[in-house]
Amino acid sequence: MPYAYDDQNIFAKILRGEIPNKTVMETDHTLAFADIQPQTPHHVLVIPKGAYVTADDFALNASDAEITDFWRSFGKICTKLAVSPDQGAGYRIISNAGEDGVQDVPHFHLHILAGRPLGRMLQAG
Repeated sequence: MPYAYDDQNIFAKILRGEIPNKTVMETDHTLAFADIQPQTPHHVLVIPKGAYVTADDFALNASDAEITDFWRSFGKICTKLAVSPDQGAGYRIISNAGEDGVQDVPHFHLHILAGRPLGRMLQAG
């Protein structure tokens, strides 16, 4: 059974202003903020303001304006953090989906991780 959107999830509460955040960037369709438990020197969460559960949900159901704004915002954040390979040493983006992807919050989000070597993503097995 696919995940249903839960409007009481932590990101929905952040979007409604019920929980504070350290905003990195905000547009009409996108909010980016610092992760409260950073795993790297630069750890930013990027979320659409719409109620999308996973990356595929967002890709299939978001408007063209939402999709364009989200990815343009992502690019601007990488530039702002100076982590793009032409400015810095690079970054990793992660989006977890579903049980096997260990998704904790049923709201589509990207983690931008940068600022130190990250090693290989997965080991064979």
